[in-house]
Amino acid sequence: MAKRWSLLDEKGTPGIVQRALIRPPAARLGPVTPAERQAVMANSPVRGKYDAMIDRESAYERLQARAKEAAVDVEAVAEAQAKTRATNVAPAPRASTRQSIGEAMAKSVVRSVGSSIGRQIVRGILGSIFKGR
Repeated sequence: MAKRWSLLDEKGTPGIVQRALIRPPAARLGPVTPAERQAVMANSPVRGKYDAMIDRESAYERLQARAKEAAVDVEAVAEAQAKTRATNVAPAPRASTRQSIGEAMAKSVVRSVGSSIGRQIVRGILGSIFKGR
């Protein structure tokens, strides 16, 4: 079983913290000399891979190019539509199927009168049928 580096024992109770010595980082204040820099670069495992500066196209530049292309496409479509509109004859206007307020009110009155008359007729017929029994 691999040893866990924790201060808790098997039951979960905290253990005693041991004293440890810490080695401070080996560093120097000040700039690196050009010779030291060349030595580090020569011994680097990625030597040669990142030496040349490459100015790649950023995402912003790509999006700007797409936006310009889209704007050109939209302008071309708009010009084509304008040309077809100029050559095409406008279609004849269609007759409106909407009812005016007077027509709607007359229709409503006729329906209500018709339904009340219809009810009276049905009552009369059914009444005479059931009274005859």
